[in-house]
Amino acid sequence: MRVLVTGGAGFLGSHLCEKLLHEGHAVIAMDNLITGSTDNIAHLAGNENFTFIKHNVTNYIYVKGELDAILHFASPASPVDYLELPIQTLKVGSLGTHNALGLALAKRARLLLASTSEVYGDPQVHPQTEDYWGHVNPIGPRGVYDEAKRFAEAMTMAYHRSHGVETRIVRIFNTYGPRMRLNDGRVVPNFVAQALRGEALTVYGDGSQTRSFCYVSDLVDGIYRLLLSDEVEPVNIGNPTETSIREFAEKINHYTNNQGGIVFKPLPKDDPKQRKPNIGKAQRILQWEPKVPLDEGMKLTIDWFASRV
Repeated sequence: MRVLVTGGAGFLGSHLCEKLLHEGHAVIAMDNLITGSTDNIAHLAGNENFTFIKHNVTNYIYVKGELDAILHFASPASPVDYLELPIQTLKVGSLGTHNALGLALAKRARLLLASTSEVYGDPQVHPQTEDYWGHVNPIGPRGVYDEAKRFAEAMTMAYHRSHGVETRIVRIFNTYGPRMRLNDGRVVPNFVAQALRGEALTVYGDGSQTRSFCYVSDLVDGIYRLLLSDEVEPVNIGNPTETSIREFAEKINHYTNNQGGIVFKPLPKDDPKQRKPNIGKAQRILQWEPKVPLDEGMKLTIDWFASRV
């Protein structure tokens, strides 16, 4: 296939480009580099099947020649980013998705939308299944990301129903691994950077809120399987093993031999108390489930960060 990956220089986008090239496809990565970096794809530069285009997808997208698939991953994706870039986040979820779907329609390409567990908001159903509509504050600070992705899902389904575009939607749960930014603002780079500097790890609230962490290679495998599947409606991809933030902080201190301990700060507004995917649909339809244990994945991730702190 010939595949376009928007957000292709980002954390997930770059790993997807790698996976697609490994599977024998030609890949075009497109990114405006607001939160992505060419460092993430520098090692792909010599590959004759790889092309990079610097472009903001909220503007009209032009790609010469045929396209078989579009993976729409362009968006700020961490609280630090979308709180600093609220309007850009809303625009890429709306205008960017519209442009990507328009390109898919013109090229008769399949489009896979990167959605998020954030569409569930601060969930009142646990674990979260794909038929749960969510509990989102549309005017809260996190609403710019949550509602951008909810709108993107609605737009994607509208193009599927009205124009017959082949679409897929993945709802991505917490993912970690090499190429996350140190100043990303999410819990893994925050904790690892603090631990490697010998500092106390910052836990918000009492640390009883839970997350589930999926290693990036597992996530990318699930996304690739979804791309090749016939499933049109959203599919959760993530690791259902649940960990409290306090327990996770203690693990990071253990992994890094950090003696700095933990410091507690007030919980941010609308921070989800629980986040855990029900992956029954992915297991059933994609024959997928995560394989990399947290201990193994975190060692690889910490080693990567250690070379950059």
